[in-house]
Amino acid sequence: MRRYIVKVKDVGNYYHRRINILGIVVEFSVPCKSNGSDYFTILKIIDQSQNDHELCVNVFMASINAMPYIRAHKDIILLCDVWIENYEQKPSAIFNKTSSFALFDGRVGDDFKPYQVSTTFQFLDSDKVFIRRLRNWSLITPFDAGISQHVVSLEDIEGKLYVDLVCKVLYACEVSSGKWMLFVWDGTDAPPISINTKLTDEEQIALPLQIEPVRLHEDVLRNFPHVGTVLRIVAGEVYEESGIHFQFVGNWVRMRNLQCKTESGLWKGVLTQVTKCRPLSEKDNSVIDRLRVCNERILERGRIPSAANPISEILIVIGNEHARFATLLDLLLSPLVHGGFKCIVRFVAVYPSHTKDFKSPAGNYRVRMTLEDPTTRIHALLCLDNAEVFFGGYPDVDTLTNKMNKLLGVQESESFPRNPPWVQCCIGFHSSDENDVIGSREFHICNTWLVA
Repeated sequence: MRRYIVKVKDVGNYYHRRINILGIVVEFSVPCKSNGSDYFTILKIIDQSQNDHELCVNVFMASINAMPYIRAHKDIILLCDVWIENYEQKPSAIFNKTSSFALFDGRVGDDFKPYQVSTTFQFLDSDKVFIRRLRNWSLITPFDAGISQHVVSLEDIEGKLYVDLVCKVLYACEVSSGKWMLFVWDGTDAPPISINTKLTDEEQIALPLQIEPVRLHEDVLRNFPHVGTVLRIVAGEVYEESGIHFQFVGNWVRMRNLQCKTESGLWKGVLTQVTKCRPLSEKDNSVIDRLRVCNERILERGRIPSAANPISEILIVIGNEHARFATLLDLLLSPLVHGGFKCIVRFVAVYPSHTKDFKSPAGNYRVRMTLEDPTTRIHALLCLDNAEVFFGGYPDVDTLTNKMNKLLGVQESESFPRNPPWVQCCIGFHSSDENDVIGSREFHICNTWLVA
């Protein structure tokens, strides 16, 4: 028995008929709930006959877990009994309850066992010939991210509602019941955001250190790059019940039509029904370019944020002049029990919010600062002798308030968003438990003088 497979270039000859198609999946949407009771995803496939034309396949299934989940770059799908329609003068395939599919590893080899099949799929020996031919063709055929005026890096997302992002998927997890989040990186720093909260808001609801409800475990964070922003991508409402079956952790993708938003002064991406994912090879030109830019940036600027130009001289480091610069993520994950580094940061919040409350009843300073750089946010304490040095002794409340307003980016009216300047300061840390060095870590500002 032999299965007849239609070439992609010939699909337009089969309108209103059911056919079989074999192709490489070059793009997909994350499966989500449709307007009805089922789930859907959109695949784009190519084959040897027409690799410059991508056939759109609309897949509808009753169960989210039955949807096809693409595992790797150049993986192959065999679609059986799909219906062909004419959509906007182009052929489009519809996969419904009478159709079936199988997904195969795209790498050349003698293993023809599919890694995922639908319940009614039947594999035929004749399928091996077509799969082998497609694998051999893909081995010598370059695939790229495609050309788009919307492709940007993270450092250029400001002012854009939707972007195309070439990025590496670092991690995916369920951050709360039914709500998933992706963590992606492209080697650049997302631009700093003005803070819309008032200083007094810190008394009731502290500015969060991250978008996810709880900071990721240190074992996960250790695998994150220590330079460049890790963008959090959340699923829109259509994904809430289904979660995200995302197979590309550790790999590069091009995310097309990713929505950009801000939350608590932090950037986040949002998956919507128009968002598509295109798996990329590490040899893709766009990936190579991202890594090249990142390496050049590190050689030129080291740990200094890209947007910190120039660095404000509101703060002057008076000690540890020879300490090397570090990112806040460097500090957060340092294996040392104690240490100190120079950092370029923004002071985005303070507690207590009123300078008159900076001192305890005993007359000693005790202040908690919220600091951020492109890699993360932390809380850092400012107490006792370090605070005396920082504030230049014990100035009156008005003088201290003026200094802090400049440091925190407060405008003449508190109704305006705050845009704290980039400043240099020295941050020390110590861990109270040698068996949990990172989990018991606290940070403090030291050897730094506020001269605003």
